[in-house]
Amino acid sequence: MEKHKVDGDLKKIQGFRAGAKKLSRGLASLGLSVVFLVAVLLYAGFHEGTVGTGAFVVAAAVVAACMVMHLGASDLANNIGPAVGARVFTATGALLIAIAFEIAGLVIAGGDVISTIHNGIIGPAVIADQMTVICIMMSALIAAALWHNLATWIGAPVSAAHSIVGGAVGAGIAAAGASSLAWGTLGTLAVSWLISPVLGGVIAAALVYFVTHKILFQEDKLEAARTWVPVLVGVMAGAFSMYLAMKGLDESWKPDVALVWLIAAGGFAVTWTITKPFVAKATVGLENRKGSVAKLFTIPLVG
Repeated sequence: MEKHKVDGDLKKIQGFRAGAKKLSRGLASLGLSVVFLVAVLLYAGFHEGTVGTGAFVVAAAVVAACMVMHLGASDLANNIGPAVGARVFTATGALLIAIAFEIAGLVIAGGDVISTIHNGIIGPAVIADQMTVICIMMSALIAAALWHNLATWIGAPVSAAHSIVGGAVGAGIAAAGASSLAWGTLGTLAVSWLISPVLGGVIAAALVYFVTHKILFQEDKLEAARTWVPVLVGVMAGAFSMYLAMKGLDESWKPDVALVWLIAAGGFAVTWTITKPFVAKATVGLENRKGSVAKLFTIPLVG
């Protein structure tokens, strides 16, 4: 009886410690969040002022900062999840890399998204009053931040782009009616949201099938990996190169189709040439089994 009582007391103490540790982490996160929001408020206020439209800019910056924190709790996991799950990076290392490239992606490839939100759904040409446009965009941003926060809190899948587009549509209808919306652009966006996951699934399934039959089911798995892993990494690099050429730099440079394909081929060739000796060296001393081959795919996971 005494032993059971001691065990029960130990479990209570352990539960209390776990709860206290969780609470302290939550308070620390809350404190950092408040510091971040205050810093954004002060920075925006210093640069934009708090008079006239400057006040709206400051308010938008604070709401956007809230949105950023929600993105860090949801969307960022999509980027770092595979690498951390495969134990290629620690969570801290992956976060640092992700922060750098999230910022780079915004600067390099964010122009199209901003242009679509600003002009493609409800543009200044449709609503002449600048203050009305500002109110619409502010409402869209606040709605997206609130919804993103709620969805993240309950663990539901959520997209920042979907949320902001939905907020802009709702605010636009409230301000100027349904006729003010660019339904053609919205239709294109909706179709792309349906097609993208389907095509992504098909391509992913095809790649898994290819890797399984061309590498994992081969008698000499390491030799097959030396042949095909550099090719797969090269294809990934070529696809990224093509995307950057078509979308990432289109604000300052618009290459034609032939040049885009040439850039993609160059990205493939350079990456394949660099990766091939690394993969060959990495296979030295490995056993001819699936677990050894899996280690070679840390290269594209890092990429």
